[in-house]
Amino acid sequence: MDRIGVVDTMFARYDMGAEALSELADCPGHGEIFEVVHRTVPGFKDLGVECKRLIENEKCRIVVALGMPGKAAIDQVCAHEAAQGIMLAQLLTSTHILEVFVHESEEEDPAKLAQVCVDRARKHARNAYWMLYEPEQLTRRAGQGVRQGYEDAGPIAG
Repeated sequence: MDRIGVVDTMFARYDMGAEALSELADCPGHGEIFEVVHRTVPGFKDLGVECKRLIENEKCRIVVALGMPGKAAIDQVCAHEAAQGIMLAQLLTSTHILEVFVHESEEEDPAKLAQVCVDRARKHARNAYWMLYEPEQLTRRAGQGVRQGYEDAGPIAG
C-alpha cells in the first residue's frame, strides 16, 4: 500500500494537519490503495528532517508539510530557512514535499486567516493525491491561475 505523509507543527495557530488528514480521508482509495502517515513536530524548522524521515523510514511517496510562520521579522527569516530545509529534503530523496505555509501576516482578521489555513491545507492535500494518482487533474489546471488559500486568480487573457 502506498503512503502519503502529513507533517504539521505545534507552533501553528491553526490545526492544518487535521484539515489535510480530513481531505485525504475523502480521496478515492484511502485505506485501499494508500494510507496516511501523520507526524507533528515542534516548529516549522523541524519539518524538513521529519519529511525526510517519513520518506526514507516510512516509505512515503509524497509528503505535505504544514507550518505557520509568525509576524515577526525573525519568523520570516526562519520560514525561509525552513523552506530551504524542505527543498533540500526533496532533492536528497527525489520525492515531492508540498510546502504549505500560512504566514500570520497574510490576514489581520483571525477568521479570514483560519479560512486561508483550511483552504490551503485541503487544496495541497488534494494536490498531493492528484500528483500520485490523477496527474491529469493538475495538467487540466495548468496556466489557470489556481491558488491555494484564496480564490483563483484566473488566466491572463491573451
